[in-house]
Amino acid sequence: MALSVSVDIGGTFTDLFAVDIETGEVVSAKSLTTYDDLSRGVFDCLGKAGIAAGSVDTLVHGSTIAINIAIERNGAQAALVVTRGTRDVYQIGRGGRVQPYNVTFRQPKPFVPRNRIFEVDERYFASGEVLTPLTRAHANAVAEDVAASGAEAVAVCFLHSYAYPDHELIMGEALREAMPGAHISLSHEIVREYREYERTSTTVMNAYVGPRCRDYLNQIEQALVTRGFEGHFLIMQSNGGVISPEIARRVPVTMMESGPVGGVIASAHLGSAVDRGNLITFDMGGTTAKMSVIHGGVTTISPGYYIGHPGEGHPTMLPVVDIVEIGAGGGSIAWIDDVGALHVGPQSASSTPGPACYARGGENPTVTDANLVLGRLNPSNFLGGGMGLDVEAARVALVGKLGALQLEPIALASGIVKLAVASMVLAVRGISVERGYDPRDFALMAQGGNGPLHALEVARELGIREVLVPPMPGVFSAVGMLLADIRHDYVRTHQTLLDEADFEKLRDIFRDMEEDGRATLFSEGVAPVDMEFRLSADLRYVNQEFSLPVDLGFEQLLSVDRARIRADYDRAHEDRFGHAGKDEQVEIVNLRLVAIGNRRRKADLKQAVHGDGALTGRRPVWLHDERKPVDCAVYQRDRLTLGQRIEGPAVIEETNSTTLLWPGDVADVLENGTLLVKVYEK
Repeated sequence: MALSVSVDIGGTFTDLFAVDIETGEVVSAKSLTTYDDLSRGVFDCLGKAGIAAGSVDTLVHGSTIAINIAIERNGAQAALVVTRGTRDVYQIGRGGRVQPYNVTFRQPKPFVPRNRIFEVDERYFASGEVLTPLTRAHANAVAEDVAASGAEAVAVCFLHSYAYPDHELIMGEALREAMPGAHISLSHEIVREYREYERTSTTVMNAYVGPRCRDYLNQIEQALVTRGFEGHFLIMQSNGGVISPEIARRVPVTMMESGPVGGVIASAHLGSAVDRGNLITFDMGGTTAKMSVIHGGVTTISPGYYIGHPGEGHPTMLPVVDIVEIGAGGGSIAWIDDVGALHVGPQSASSTPGPACYARGGENPTVTDANLVLGRLNPSNFLGGGMGLDVEAARVALVGKLGALQLEPIALASGIVKLAVASMVLAVRGISVERGYDPRDFALMAQGGNGPLHALEVARELGIREVLVPPMPGVFSAVGMLLADIRHDYVRTHQTLLDEADFEKLRDIFRDMEEDGRATLFSEGVAPVDMEFRLSADLRYVNQEFSLPVDLGFEQLLSVDRARIRADYDRAHEDRFGHAGKDEQVEIVNLRLVAIGNRRRKADLKQAVHGDGALTGRRPVWLHDERKPVDCAVYQRDRLTLGQRIEGPAVIEETNSTTLLWPGDVADVLENGTLLVKVYEK
């Protein structure tokens, strides 16, 4: 028996997916997220699935703990150690105003106050010459001051240490001696890329979330061992790969978006299986909705992202699957502002108390309450019947909290859903049109417990012609975690004109990164034959501020193929911006290497189908007309036959999700159980 299990902790539900690699048998489970002890939700899911920890060969875990610590600002008392003269870089940040007409706009509040930022007498030139050497005696003195400040975690970020880390290593040794047990983050161990503010912010974030993430990982590992677990425990990263707990404890900032990226990985895998290389992923869960673009079968990776809104939050300069996330989930709360306008989200009822219809003490109306009142959800078949929904409680919440609008419950519920869909349509435009993609050239991959319920409305608004509903959409992020490889990203800033680049030096830098990658993968149990290395460079036209990544091959480096690299960059620039500066000089900014370890066997992704009476009844569902419902056929998804066609209006129910087809929509069941829906064009 080779049982692989993944568990994804979301804002409302904790999801489990398990597969026996030998037989292909799969099982899934959902449990409410337990905020007082996140690990309890993990073991609740294992219990519901009937899985003993001792029978698990591999457990992959994705968690919201790191991002929650940052958002809730309940991390460690952190200190920052910097080069003398750069004490205020972290607080000043960037000078631009992302909201130029907002007179109340403020920069994000730093995670480290100024009185815990310590300056050190040390300085490297960008050329590598030492202006001010760092003595161990001075480092010891600063370390004592840091320890006396009461800090539990320390970030060290010296000028130009991304290229010359010697002084950070000295400071790190002094801090570890003075503060045994403290979480020490050295910037060159987190990211070796220029841009002082972003590099400092990333290192501070790692220190701030470090102690609590370390304690959580220790707790869940110990709980697993206590229950007899002897398999491989892996942690999902924001870049779409997995890492060992040891590395996650040292660099927890890589876990920030570990949950949502699983669904993107699974989407790319399934898209390849059904010959759909261009996908927009649409993952609507209980708390948020997440979107990403897969172009030509390739997941879009961003070199950095913000914790919070872009330009307003805290930047982290680490590779991450490019995801747009908004507060529009099933638990998003509907509310009325001071001028009487209806809004949905971003506040969420989460798992405690949850939507009003959960009957767990929630009094605020949510998107789930609205869908239930509209008949789009089956109150007796939610979570496969494992959790009943209270329709009357949902109506009471709608009227009680939104009564000032003087509308009937159906009209209120319809308005809530329309607002949620409108915000999701805008988010999909943001991830597609604003990135230079036409959404009409893509299929929409609907996932999450609520994604298939709203996907057809979103697709129709955007002119998208096809919607794919994968097997087990309600736990699809967990599915993707079992499809992810071990992955580590390395970067070195190396600025030089492409025409003048010393390719022998480039090869040396790549070899150094490859050695680091091999050593790390080997420490995680990956055999050399299962290691893969991918090279790329960030290029830009001279006098540009930002760069674009271009894949490199070893043969290009060996043959010094400048012309091919230049042509690839011009093409990438034209694809991204619609033009290329073919008469401009090109310069290299950063060199990147991805080390991949593919040592885990992966299961085929498919839905079990039985074909024994899929049509289970009919019920009235309110769609676009608030005056009367539409009579909809109701199907049970696991009873559909391969090749079966379903014409809307119809509701397709399954254990963890519901798919809603509107009049004119047509769904076909593909060989692997995926639903391919042709969207009716008005």
